[in-house]
Amino acid sequence: MVNFAQDIAKALNIRPTQVAATIELLDEGATVPFIARYRKEATGTLDEDQLRQVQSLLEKGRTLEERRAAVIASIEEQGKMTPELLEKLTAADTMTAVEDLYAPYKPKRRTRASIAREKGLQGLADMILTQARTPGDAQKMAQGFLNEQVETVEDALAGARDITAETISDSAEVRASTRRKAMQFGTLTSEYIEDAKDEKSVYATYYEFTSQVSRMRPHQVLAINRGETEKVLRVRVTVDEKDWKSSIVDYYRPDVRSPFCTELEEAIIDAAERLLLPSIERDVRRELTVAGETHAIKVFASNLKALLGQPPLLGQTVLGLDPGFRTGTKLAVVGPTGKLLDTGTIYPHAPQNEWKESKEKIKGLIAKHGVTLISIGNGTASRETEQLAAEITRELTTVRYLITNEAGASVYSASPLARAEMPDLDVSIRGAVSIARRVQDPLAELVKIDPRSIGVGMYQHDVDQTALTAALTGVVEDVVNSVGVDVNTASPALLSYVSGIGQKLAEKMVAFRDEKGTFADRDAIKTVPGLGPKAYEQSAGFLRIRDGKNPLDASAIHPESYAVAAAVLDLAGISMSTSLDEKRKAIGKLQTKPMHELAEEIGCGVPTLTDILEQLVRPGRDPREDTPAPILRSDVLKMEDLTVGMILKGTVRNVVDFGTFVDIGVKQDGLLHRTQVPAGVSLQVGDIIEVAILKVEAERGRISLTMEK
Repeated sequence: MVNFAQDIAKALNIRPTQVAATIELLDEGATVPFIARYRKEATGTLDEDQLRQVQSLLEKGRTLEERRAAVIASIEEQGKMTPELLEKLTAADTMTAVEDLYAPYKPKRRTRASIAREKGLQGLADMILTQARTPGDAQKMAQGFLNEQVETVEDALAGARDITAETISDSAEVRASTRRKAMQFGTLTSEYIEDAKDEKSVYATYYEFTSQVSRMRPHQVLAINRGETEKVLRVRVTVDEKDWKSSIVDYYRPDVRSPFCTELEEAIIDAAERLLLPSIERDVRRELTVAGETHAIKVFASNLKALLGQPPLLGQTVLGLDPGFRTGTKLAVVGPTGKLLDTGTIYPHAPQNEWKESKEKIKGLIAKHGVTLISIGNGTASRETEQLAAEITRELTTVRYLITNEAGASVYSASPLARAEMPDLDVSIRGAVSIARRVQDPLAELVKIDPRSIGVGMYQHDVDQTALTAALTGVVEDVVNSVGVDVNTASPALLSYVSGIGQKLAEKMVAFRDEKGTFADRDAIKTVPGLGPKAYEQSAGFLRIRDGKNPLDASAIHPESYAVAAAVLDLAGISMSTSLDEKRKAIGKLQTKPMHELAEEIGCGVPTLTDILEQLVRPGRDPREDTPAPILRSDVLKMEDLTVGMILKGTVRNVVDFGTFVDIGVKQDGLLHRTQVPAGVSLQVGDIIEVAILKVEAERGRISLTMEK
């Protein structure tokens, strides 16, 4: 039995007991958010990221064990298992190592070697492989293998060399050694394919590109892969002869005293050129791609987490503008609760050029509905529409505007969810509603969109979509559950990400709520058809009920710990109806006692007690409150307004390998190259930072930025 806990603990530098507890909880059906929040005593306070790493390594380990068992069964079925091979298979710690050991026994289509074996040439091949010192030369020994199918000595030796070449190529030791040297010392080259279409010279950097494999950066790998897929680039991985040859001769060394020395030398070259090196090249490309994709997914997930964690702009009546030229700019006014108040279309730009009429229409909507904020989608015609908004905000000082990332708005507008929410609205108007709502509560609106459609990464369409979806879904789950969800107002999309709920149960909960009315307390959630004890256990702490029967239902305290919360209140001499200031004073006094003594007195773990005290002092706190609010603007900058050295405040829009894209209020985001970021500074999507203009290339639409070091 494999000790997964021991292996995973070593890989992650945590205790085996922490991993074992996590595995047990996962196998019982607990979710990562639930374990991270409510089972801290069991896991030793592992956070969501650590738990997901444990989960990922556990899945990989179990997949490896399944494959190992299948390989062992296959070899045993063939009657070719030996104690030595079984020992090697049992010790193999990667899928590649298992596959290398299985290679000689893997059922293959007919090869030159298998045809030679059918002709009875295995014995002659064994003489070449063992470098037998026979009394006669190779030609003389080959005569003993002539038959109806093998008519000449040359045919016999050629067939034997084919078997030898395949044996060398299939050797697990040779493959592992060659692969290791290819990864360390191999060279990757890419070149432009003559007459290939690359009008914008997207891949110009890689037209004549050479790099050591070990020095390839993730974004380079993915860019080259895409260029190859689009038939713009031709890519090769080469390994020097001294490297691949030494890997082979370490295990199959030609012996000048053997009459089969020349035959082995010829077979080695054939094995390398025809079988081994093409296979190793595929392995290297695969390893580089997996590493590149893993990195890209990690960056995408990090950016998405920051974006979803943006603070809601509460109490704002928002006018959403989905800009366009010929088809017009779509309008939607949304009240502070997200309720749609008004819609329309204006045509301020070419070809209609109804600038004055558009301006008056917007001012009319502002007056009618008390609009306080204009949210402009950042797609086509966004900066031209920003000019219009800036004119209005100069005249109406109570209104500000901001540019909103509209990625995924069009995908959402045409989705079944959008049709269900806004059945009477045109698809184009739904986009404007989404642009308005996503500044009021980014999380509640963005969960309605496939995370892959939210543009906060690079190469998201090129990477493994299953791995990407799993990573991004995990991020959304973590953010949704850390914030908590109002069960009486949440959409099915938001509820579906709550621990233990899922899409079908979320739809049932909303249907139940629509039919029976709001939930008065958390206990009422148990009456939803299909929501069993396990789903309730996993979800209850993340579902909030504002102004319900029990004030604790509005907090992140799990119902299983209400007795502990009551004990804390009793000990502090207060109740849930006590004012917040009084509560803070009483609990602060309680905390003068050592936490472990207090936990022992109440009868719970220190981590659980710490969380309960935090919730009693700051009930239902939204962690998004700790992030900076977006920049609200009242005037617009043009590219020609920028001068080198100008200091500006900007919002981080995207973080990629080579730098950070920052919205500084002009049409084009500026690039803060990674070399311009001070050492030790880590940036994420949504950060508000101060930057200086380093260089402006107006003709190319490029702005280079720097930060004070």
